Amino acid sequence: MVKVHYTAQVHPRARLHRDVEVGPYSIVEEGVEIGEGTVIKAHSIVEKGTTVGGGCLIGPHAVLGGAPQDVGYKGQPSFLKIGDRNIIREYVSIHRSSKEGESTVLGDDNYVMAYSHVGHDCLIGNGVVITSYVGISGHVVIEDLAVIGGQVGFHQFVRVGTLAMVGGNSAFNKDIPPYTMASGRPGRVYGLNVVGLRRRGMPPEVRKALSRAFRLFYRSGLNVSQALERILEEVEPYREVVHFVEFIKASQRGVCGWSMREKSENE
Repeated sequence: MVKVHYTAQVHPRARLHRDVEVGPYSIVEEGVEIGEGTVIKAHSIVEKGTTVGGGCLIGPHAVLGGAPQDVGYKGQPSFLKIGDRNIIREYVSIHRSSKEGESTVLGDDNYVMAYSHVGHDCLIGNGVVITSYVGISGHVVIEDLAVIGGQVGFHQFVRVGTLAMVGGNSAFNKDIPPYTMASGRPGRVYGLNVVGLRRRGMPPEVRKALSRAFRLFYRSGLNVSQALERILEEVEPYREVVHFVEFIKASQRGVCGWSMREKSENE
C-alpha cells in the first residue's frame, strides 16, 4: 500500500508502485516513476523525467532530476534513471541530462552521502560510495565499486575506474585508472587499492598481475603506449589486467600521474 503524507504533493500521473512512502512536504512531479518499497523522506523533490527503482531511501531535502546546470540547456526533455537499493541522503542533488532524450544514470546499490552533487549526463555504476560534499561535474563516469572520499571535486568528463579509492579533499581533472588509489590537488595516483582488492576476494595471482601492470605503467619510465604494450606482452591477461589497459587506452583527458606517496606494500 502506498503511503503519502497529507502535506505531500504527488501528481496524478506519477506512478508509485507498492509500498512506496512519500514524506511530509515532498513533491513528486508528473511522469515520475517510483519503484516498490522506496521511501522518500520529508521536503524532497523528484522532478519530471525521473525514474527511481525499488528499495531506495531518499533522504530529506534531496532534489532528484533537477534541470541541468548547463548554459546551453533550453528545456528539452531529458531524464534521470536511478536503479534499485540506492541510499541517497539529505540535501543530495542529481540532475537530469542536458541532451534531448538522454539520461543521467545512477546504477544499483550506491550510497550517496549528504550534500553531494551529481551533475548532468553522469554515469555512476553499481556499489559506488560517494561521501559527503563531493562535487561531480557533468559527463563524469564512475565505474563499479569506486569509493569517493569527502569534499572531492571532479572536472567534466573525468572517469573513475572500477574499485578505485579516492582520498578526500582532492581535485581531479584527469582519469583515475581502475584498482588504484588516488588523492591530492591536483590528484595523483599513489598505489594499488590492495585492501579493496583483498576485501573483494581478488585471487592472489590476479593481485600480483595487477601489481606488475601497475609498476610497468607508472614505474618503468616508459611512455604510455610502450608501457601498455609491455603489459600486454608480459602480464597474464586476467580480465582485470585487460580492463586496466583498456581503460587507459580509452582515456581522452589522460590519466593521473604517479605520486611518490606510493607505499612499499605495492612495490
